Amino acid sequence: MIQLSRWKVVVVVLSLVIGLLLAFPSMLSPEQRAALPGWLPKNGVNLGLDLQGGSYLLLEVDVPAMRQKRVTNLMEDVRVTLGEKQIAIGNLQREDGGVVVTVNDASQYDAAFKALRDMANTGAGAQGVSDRTAAKLSGNRIRYGFTEAGLAGMGATAVDQSIEVVRRRLDSSGTKEISITRQGADRIVVQAPGQSDPAELERLVGQTAQLTFQMVDTSPTGLQDALAGRVPPDAELLVDDQGQPYLVKRRVLVSGENLTRASVGSDQNGRPSIDFQFDGQGTRRFGEATAQNIGKPFAIILDGKVISAPTIQSAITGGSGQITGQFTIASASELVNLLNGGALPAPLKVEERRVVTAELGADAVKAGAISTLIGFALIIVFMIGAYGFLFGGISVLGLILNGILIVASMSVIGATLTLPGIAGLVLTFAVAVDANVLIYERMRDEARLGRSPVATMDAGFNRAMGTIVDANLTTLVAAIIMFMFGAGPVRGFAWTLTIGVFTSMFSSVMVAQVLLGYWLKVAKPKKLPIAE
Repeated sequence: MIQLSRWKVVVVVLSLVIGLLLAFPSMLSPEQRAALPGWLPKNGVNLGLDLQGGSYLLLEVDVPAMRQKRVTNLMEDVRVTLGEKQIAIGNLQREDGGVVVTVNDASQYDAAFKALRDMANTGAGAQGVSDRTAAKLSGNRIRYGFTEAGLAGMGATAVDQSIEVVRRRLDSSGTKEISITRQGADRIVVQAPGQSDPAELERLVGQTAQLTFQMVDTSPTGLQDALAGRVPPDAELLVDDQGQPYLVKRRVLVSGENLTRASVGSDQNGRPSIDFQFDGQGTRRFGEATAQNIGKPFAIILDGKVISAPTIQSAITGGSGQITGQFTIASASELVNLLNGGALPAPLKVEERRVVTAELGADAVKAGAISTLIGFALIIVFMIGAYGFLFGGISVLGLILNGILIVASMSVIGATLTLPGIAGLVLTFAVAVDANVLIYERMRDEARLGRSPVATMDAGFNRAMGTIVDANLTTLVAAIIMFMFGAGPVRGFAWTLTIGVFTSMFSSVMVAQVLLGYWLKVAKPKKLPIAE
């Protein structure tokens, strides 16, 4: 095992060269990295919020508002479904988690119940189970609403979906290494290193981006009655950016959930517009709606505001279309980013906003660098004092290569270095020399038994490997568990520690084998210095 194999020498040299090449940009400023030749890598280690400063947001998902909206949609579903069946209804009353409808004609009561029960059975729920139910009540009344399980699952689902939407929005905007984690039952923590304006971050994150297509009410006196305060129950009064009022039907023909792609385009006058494409279901529903309403206007609504209200000239069956309006390139690009990121299932309320200054981050970097250097210096003193300049020096060289490989690995995969990550780096150095201590102590035991230097070294590496693998495997499992179940600083610590396990195994064993093998070949010692 201690033989100076050529392939081991090649691996160590290549790892050193590649490691230096990949780690070098991390030692430069962003301006210096940008000036590097094109063939050189330019990725550096990303610093976390606690090291370079940035913005911190604590958001709360407004689950009650989402439930209210879902119940409102239920009311419109009941109104439209029973209207299509020619079933006259009297009172339609909202209640917690559902609605209660009163059927005027007792002879239509069973037909109304069957229609609502069939609609409930097609409701989308978790694991293929409907989240809605229909139940008969006294007095020709029917309750149609969400089940207890459906209501309970809305909160967790809304938080999970909100996290994914926020992540897609911020990644698409080019903000680097955003940390988005869940806190408690209905809160989300957003940490944006390098982002000094939390208000801009809040504005980008907080938009719900609910896009809907709804028919405009074209009744002769409908708009005038609505402006006078007499809004029909199946309609709502909205305005556009110029304050122009529109009376639109509450029923949503197609929503942004059916969008597969949005992009910035241009209209026939060369002004910025938004091109969109629906999925299969959206294409079918949009085609049917436009075919049935030729010559009528429909409203394109974003977050409760009318963007435009074009008139349907013909059936649109291709599943694609264009939204025109008073867009600039910047506003159209931002809207496209929001639409492609998806709509938030519920509004987000900002509970806390905080800015970590760059000066504080610089102080943290300085403190982390000092603590790392102190830890590294103590390890050098111990290893050289315990095992001499040859064996201790080889361990130090392995540590240096270990540090280079960790920085190179983090640069390649785009990992973020945090203050706890620096603690993981220091711990990694200790883990790395621990392997050398096991090897060297085993060599001492073999040397005391009178074995030759070659046999002593070979036994030291062979018999210590089992313990080294076990120790590093235990550390790796602990780091993986921390990464999977931890959040924020804990994950930063675990990530650095995980990388360090692999690099320390290589640097402490392979490097020591190559250097000691070369020394053994050149010096041909009669006795190992470590045995003295």
